[in-house]
Amino acid sequence: MNMRVRIAAVLLSGCAMGAAHAGLFDDDEARRAILDLRQRIDAVRKDSQTQTAEESRRTAEENAQLRRGLVELQNQIEVLRSDLSKMRGQNEELIRSVSDLQRQQKDVVQGVDDRLRKIEPAKVAVDGREFLADPTEKRDFESALAVFRKGDFAAAQVAFFDFIRRYGQSGYAPSANFWLGNARYAMRDYKEAVLNFRALLAQAPDHLRAPEAVLSIANCQLELKDNKAAKKTLEDLIKAYPQSEAASAAKERLSRLK
Repeated sequence: MNMRVRIAAVLLSGCAMGAAHAGLFDDDEARRAILDLRQRIDAVRKDSQTQTAEESRRTAEENAQLRRGLVELQNQIEVLRSDLSKMRGQNEELIRSVSDLQRQQKDVVQGVDDRLRKIEPAKVAVDGREFLADPTEKRDFESALAVFRKGDFAAAQVAFFDFIRRYGQSGYAPSANFWLGNARYAMRDYKEAVLNFRALLAQAPDHLRAPEAVLSIANCQLELKDNKAAKKTLEDLIKAYPQSEAASAAKERLSRLK
């Protein structure tokens, strides 16, 4: 019970006792009773005040401890936030670094691939034949062919002759001999043209342009007024490549020679 209730209880008790014994005590006794009652009330008040002070002290200590705990917790939260922010920054930097490294690696790989493509042989297809050719080899052949197609047969003759000299074992060699023979034919160098067409046939008798090469040999022989040799060449063409367009042309020319 709290202090007010206890004091009221003591007062009521004292009053009841005083009323019951009013006639039994004299004034001195009454005064002593009052003093005793006051002492008892003071004791109760002091006891109550002491308990209240103790409770207040404990409450204050608990509140102070709680505040210290909250402050410490808040500090820990701030430290964690700071650490988290640093970690996020480090992660972002790491992601950027990894991205940069990946991009650099890709550039390096691409650069290596580009350099390898410039020097490593690659598969090409020319006149129905597939083979490996160096990039420079491919470039030189296509360059010579472009000169021929422009109609500059003198320059094409030089370009294909130089190609065969440098790339005699190339998969392009039969085609290069074919076009060199045609360039020489256009320049009326029929004997040399025959040598180139025969070189094609010796290198690749099954070449896509082999029938044309045989027909071109016959044309050169006709230009050289060697009709007998031309007739035999045309007959050989019909026997060797009967299904070719060149064979059909050979039959027509044979009919004129007879």
